[in-house]
Amino acid sequence: MKPELISIVVPCYNEQEALPLYYKAFDALRRKMQAAYPVEFELILVDDGSRDDTLKIAAGLAGQDGDVKYLSFSRNFGKEAGILAGLQHAHGDYVAMMDADLQDPPELLEQMYQMLQNPDLDCVATRRATRKGEPPLRSWFARMFYKLINKISDTEIVDGARDYRLMKRRMVDSILELQEVNRFSKGIFSWVGYRTEWLSYDNIERAAGQTKWSFWGLMLYALDGIVAFSTAPLSVAMVFGLLFALVAMVMILVIIVKTLVFGDPVAGYPSMMCVIFLVAGVQMFCIGIIGQYLAKAYLETKRRPSYFVRQGNAEKYHRE
Repeated sequence: MKPELISIVVPCYNEQEALPLYYKAFDALRRKMQAAYPVEFELILVDDGSRDDTLKIAAGLAGQDGDVKYLSFSRNFGKEAGILAGLQHAHGDYVAMMDADLQDPPELLEQMYQMLQNPDLDCVATRRATRKGEPPLRSWFARMFYKLINKISDTEIVDGARDYRLMKRRMVDSILELQEVNRFSKGIFSWVGYRTEWLSYDNIERAAGQTKWSFWGLMLYALDGIVAFSTAPLSVAMVFGLLFALVAMVMILVIIVKTLVFGDPVAGYPSMMCVIFLVAGVQMFCIGIIGQYLAKAYLETKRRPSYFVRQGNAEKYHRE
């Protein structure tokens, strides 16, 4: 029987400390699974324009291990571009997404593979059961993001979901059919559908190095997800407009009645300025919401490539 190929995609950005540790864990996993199952492995390291020795280490690993492939971008294009590039170059019957910092436990992959032997399943994904070790403010905003996006979007995103997952080929092919430039992978994984089972595990600290995600970067990433998978903010802008129009009509009637019936003078400068600033602020907020959607549409119409490969030995996958 022909062995099944498992491709593991690992986006890397300034991971010179963590990458050797990850490869050691990958090699142990590979040996264990090949002793138990008829499988082969393909490790795809995607260097996202790192400024340290990540590329040098990735190229070295590819030179000494035939199962390791690597790609290096011409500059930093972001993790979403790294995920896309890895999926486009993965040839496996099964394709896994994994981080290089070992916050995604490689040892879970064997259990994920076993679960996918069920013909009714297409994907096994992971989620963090706890956020132990994460700053409290970041954890609170993360929980609020998942609650918000699940309320305003038809696409369900599981709280604590990681990019770490193992997918069958048919699901990966469907993901690659989505040609959008502004990508939010957690939403895309859910939007394409397919039967998915979830594995929970406790939060794990990085094995080495520093996180590349700042609080502001995560906020912008969350905003991208909301804009990509919900038009509810546009409805919010419309509701604000209707609400303030209604309030304005009521205020006009009140002023007319007070002036004609009771002879009260119209309120003066301070109250007028407060109303002007309030209405102007709401208008700018609504224009900002519309601007986000226009900006995304503008970027989509340009059809710029998501990344450029400067060097590497991985070949693109071509669907038969």
